Parts: sequence; structure tokens; C-alpha cells
Amino acid sequence: MDRLFRNIFLMLAFFYSVAATAATTTTTFSVTATVIDSCSVSAATLAFGNIDPIVLASTATDATTTVTVTCSNGTTYDVGLDAGTGSGANTTTRVLTSGANTMNYQMFSDGGRTTNWGDTVSTDTVAGTGNGAGQALTVYARVPSGQGTVVTGAYTDTITVTVTY
Repeated sequence: MDRLFRNIFLMLAFFYSVAATAATTTTTFSVTATVIDSCSVSAATLAFGNIDPIVLASTATDATTTVTVTCSNGTTYDVGLDAGTGSGANTTTRVLTSGANTMNYQMFSDGGRTTNWGDTVSTDTVAGTGNGAGQALTVYARVPSGQGTVVTGAYTDTITVTVTY
């Protein structure tokens, strides 16, 4: 029995000495993340519909569409609309084309159709601040009256929307 106690004592002493001599060390590390400014944009078709050339001689035709901008929260942005692809167009007078025939139109940032919507940042663009959700901006458009004899046909143009952030 003495031998049994002595063996148990030696085993306990061994495990205690191993546990007593175990060492640890620690360190720390940094955790970082950078949230960047981010924006995306989409746009719906601008459709003037059917235009009666006789009525257009004295009455403008209006239409609207929506540009939706989604920017990260707090990101400031400017939305510009270029002149389009019509020959001779500029951001004040854009041009719809049907073959060799043309018809002028305009785009505005206000419902009264008095503020031209162009593509020069801080001059004729629309500014905003992102909130992480889609923000709908209305484009107000007009085919002005008094364009002479407009030839029948399907007229088209393509506008590029640019978001600067």
C-alpha cells in the first residue's frame, strides 16, 4: 500500500510540475475596414408617345421619366445628362432622329421646365447626397412647338446619364 501511495504521489507531483511549468504568451492584432463611396444608376425610357404634327405647330408636348440613383450613405453626387446622339445636339437642344429627319427636344430638372438639365457638374446637373437607398429623380422633357413641318416617323435618341461622386 505504501508503494501505491508513493506511485500516486509521484504521478501527481509529475503532473503538477508539468502544469506548473506550462507557459503562455499573447499578442494583439488590428482589425480594419474601409467603407468606400459607391453609386449606381438606372433610368427608364422617356416616351413622348404619339405627336400630332399639326398640334405641335402651336402646342408643346411634355413627358417625364425617372433616373434612380443609389449611393452609399453620406456620398455626395451630381447627375448629368449628355447631349444625346442626335447630330448637332447640345445639352440645351437635343435632337430626335428618324432617318434624315429631326425633331428638337429639351430636358429639365424642374416641373416648370425652366432649369435645363445638362452635364456640367455644379452648373446644370442635379446634386444629391446618398442614403443607401434608391433616390428617384424626375426628368421633365419637352418637344417645343413651332418646329415647322415635322415629318412622320419613329424618332429616337440615346442619352447617357453620368453620376459623378
